Amino acid sequence: MRVNIQLACTECKRRNYSTSKNKKNTTGRLEVSKYCPFDKKHTVHRETK
Repeated sequence: MRVNIQLACTECKRRNYSTSKNKKNTTGRLEVSKYCPFDKKHTVHRETK
């Protein structure tokens, strides 16, 4: 079962990206290194509620 999630930057706390994940395979919070246009560098983006 795929669900839509929001990814928020860990440094500026803004929600920059949206994606989907498989809830059965990935039960924890997703962490991805993405580009933050507000910080102008790559940062870790974490799944929000």
